[in-house]
Amino acid sequence: MRTVYVKLVLIALIVVGVGTGSAVTAADAGFKAIFDGKTLNGWKAPNMSYWSVADGAIVGQSTKENPVKDNQFLVWQLGELDDFELRLKYRISGTDSANSGVQIRSQVPPDGHVGGYQADIDMAGQFAGALYDEQGRGMLAERGQMTTIGADGKKEIVSFGDAAALMGIVKKGDWNEYYIIAGGNQILLKINGTVTARVIDDEQKNRELAGVLAVQLHAGPPMKIEFKDIELRRLKMRERKKLVLVAGPRSHGYNSHEHNAGCLLLAKCLNENVPGIFAAVYRDGWPQDPTAFDNADAICMFCDGGDGHIVMQHLEETDKLAKKGVGIACLHYGVEVPKGKPGDYMLGWTGGYFETFWSVNPFWKAEFKELPKHPITRGVKPFSIDDEWYYHMRFVEGMKGVTPVLTAVPPDSTRKGRDDAHGGNPTVRAELGMPEHVGWAYERPGGGRGFGFTGGHWHHSWAHNDFRKLILNALVWIAGADVPANGVPSKTPTMEELEANQDYPKPNDWNPERIEKLIKEWNG
Repeated sequence: MRTVYVKLVLIALIVVGVGTGSAVTAADAGFKAIFDGKTLNGWKAPNMSYWSVADGAIVGQSTKENPVKDNQFLVWQLGELDDFELRLKYRISGTDSANSGVQIRSQVPPDGHVGGYQADIDMAGQFAGALYDEQGRGMLAERGQMTTIGADGKKEIVSFGDAAALMGIVKKGDWNEYYIIAGGNQILLKINGTVTARVIDDEQKNRELAGVLAVQLHAGPPMKIEFKDIELRRLKMRERKKLVLVAGPRSHGYNSHEHNAGCLLLAKCLNENVPGIFAAVYRDGWPQDPTAFDNADAICMFCDGGDGHIVMQHLEETDKLAKKGVGIACLHYGVEVPKGKPGDYMLGWTGGYFETFWSVNPFWKAEFKELPKHPITRGVKPFSIDDEWYYHMRFVEGMKGVTPVLTAVPPDSTRKGRDDAHGGNPTVRAELGMPEHVGWAYERPGGGRGFGFTGGHWHHSWAHNDFRKLILNALVWIAGADVPANGVPSKTPTMEELEANQDYPKPNDWNPERIEKLIKEWNG
């Protein structure tokens, strides 16, 4: 009797749409359009000849003259999906074999055939409203089913409705609203307001908690699929903290100021080693994704600074996030913004910043002989490393709320630069032998955390285990998650990993043996 009762309760929860997202009702707040209704800007396919825009809709069409032999996919380029609600309208036409779908949290291999979760669509009614795993485990939940997938991949299926009767909600040859909700390991599908399928996926090796959004044009006889009114709302993660790393455009040259490669490497370390963190990366500047920060717990900016800082056109937007308690970190040149309003904002976000004609940016070997007790320094041993360590930062008055986590004494020679915006000034020259803070944590009076770090010029520095661990710890900390007792574990990146994703071609005089030797010296 108990098994029957539990199944009845589950069915009731499915029918009312409870248990997946923070808001399963049709409230409009937070939904943002990700298709402009006019162009395919932000959408891309390997073969664009199948895709166009007409009457406010994305159109995928195959013809006798332009047949589809392999499934085609149009991928949204501006971001990836994690925990979200997506709503759109679709219309499909052609023979009964016409088939399509909406790919969510999916992956794009080199051949372009998108694989992963698919909210299914078809003309005949065999698959519409079902959840399928394209290029993977196949059908996960047919229309009218709730499927629980165990850690071992075994499925437990509960039927909550008749598939044929549920097909009655679908308007054949007309527009239908698809509503897709994904929160953690749960996915729920609705068509025209009625729940059609639900999956709870505990099979860690095959499930995806994040990935691309794409729409499909299926192989087969001529057909047409249309999508319009595509809107996305991010959901606050319940079991993980979300960190958004924003990488600035390419800058200095190979192996230096490698914003994209650096952010991707740090995100990989976190996603592989900290179950309570999800790290997302936006490359080449401020995100074009209008939902990029909507469920963020923290933001890290690794970019060039000054007037060209990526935040300069988004100061008010970022300040609103900070006032909501979103953590903010800035790395290397990203700690510099112009004095005045931008500088005041940065002080409020991270507690300190590089102020021109006050701070300096020389190259020198910093020796961090002692580290304070703080979550950011957990598992980090005293270390030394050559870098472009900016110092003499402008901090909030009285250092209130600021905890220096990296402090060293710069060589006197670095204080003797001539007066200019970055090289030297009388105050710096008057403080020979004084310690300087080059990494700091900040707890804001109104809530939320900040972190500033002035190193990071050389990309290969991420292979220094203590250097890298301190940054990983800091990113976990600003997101409000618990830093492990021994710090965030991660493997030393290989040369192949260090050389991946860099913005510039490898120069002819690049000497990997020298870098490998340095890494061995650093890590023993």
